[in-house]
Amino acid sequence: MEELLEQYNTTKLESVKVWFKAASVNDFPKDGGACVKYKSKQIAVFNFARLNKWYACQNLCPHKMEMVLSRGMIGDDKGIPKVACPLHKKTFSLETGENLNSDLDAIATYPVKIEEGYVYIGFED
Repeated sequence: MEELLEQYNTTKLESVKVWFKAASVNDFPKDGGACVKYKSKQIAVFNFARLNKWYACQNLCPHKMEMVLSRGMIGDDKGIPKVACPLHKKTFSLETGENLNSDLDAIATYPVKIEEGYVYIGFED
């Protein structure tokens, strides 16, 4: 299972080489998430409508090793946008991937941009 986790690495905006056209903005629930696939990766994409922001991270929960983060509840922790895993309620920053419970490794995050009604996710490969 560790090899599954190893394929997910945070991409910084300045490192983006590929902008993947994921889907129409209308395909994502307001204030919720959905999953898209890029190569062998499952990516959770969140339309945080309350903040008028979009986020993307790995869909794989590093604790339970299940593809579930896109189904997690989003909110904020002292101003930090977060997602809670639906299996065990561990929370992760949608900006940095940091585990806000301080007992798990961070998850990978990816830049998101919206152009002409479509969601694009940035990757290095």
